[in-house]
Amino acid sequence: MKILVIGGTGLIGAKLVKLLTGRGHEAVAASPATGVNTVTGEGLDAALTGVDVVVDVANSPSFEDQAVLDFFQAAGRNLLAAEKRAGVRHHVALSVVGTRRLAESGYFRGKIVQEDLIEAGGIPYTIVHSTQFFEFLGGIVQSGAQGDDVRLPSAYVQPIASDDVALAMADAALGAPVNGIVEIAGPQKVRLAELAQRYMGKIGDARTVHADAGVRYFGALLDDDTLVPGPGARLGEIDFETWFSRSGTRK
Repeated sequence: MKILVIGGTGLIGAKLVKLLTGRGHEAVAASPATGVNTVTGEGLDAALTGVDVVVDVANSPSFEDQAVLDFFQAAGRNLLAAEKRAGVRHHVALSVVGTRRLAESGYFRGKIVQEDLIEAGGIPYTIVHSTQFFEFLGGIVQSGAQGDDVRLPSAYVQPIASDDVALAMADAALGAPVNGIVEIAGPQKVRLAELAQRYMGKIGDARTVHADAGVRYFGALLDDDTLVPGPGARLGEIDFETWFSRSGTRK
């Protein structure tokens, strides 16, 4: 098959292109860097020529509420319209476990819009809901930084390595559309604050993490189950210790 990977030069996209190519398919990376811009529509029609499957793993370049909403609205509409013109048979998108439970957050309101467009778009689809990536732990810690302390929600997370995300996205792209949502997660459920403290210890950060149920996660309050998958989720094999040992992160 010919598979176009939107966001194909990013963290997940680059791994995905390599996996799909290794399985004998023609996988093409598309991003503004390659002349394909889903927000403006530039290069989309040419890039979609002969494409069977589109996998969208692109993310908003800004996390400001309105910018995120504008990105997912414009990119979603342009991409789905171009796919219709090209006769694409399967649209696969990467989203987030708990998206519809996180509507307080401007970022997740943007993701909800993206999912709504896909569901109404008329193209067979699979939406893959992933838990948070281990690779974003540094950013999560920074989001909770308050002077010499870090305050983070006490809720559970079940983080996943980007390598396991890429594998799941490859399998979704090569499988039949489910016209619904599938969930993927890491192998272990843990309190967010506890995981952040472990990570900080590994990198030599001496600050203390304070668990606080009232602290917001990118604008949203969390319950214990907001960020964890339901029954039947596909679980990755890479746990925190394995990921850290491979990540190249050092003190």
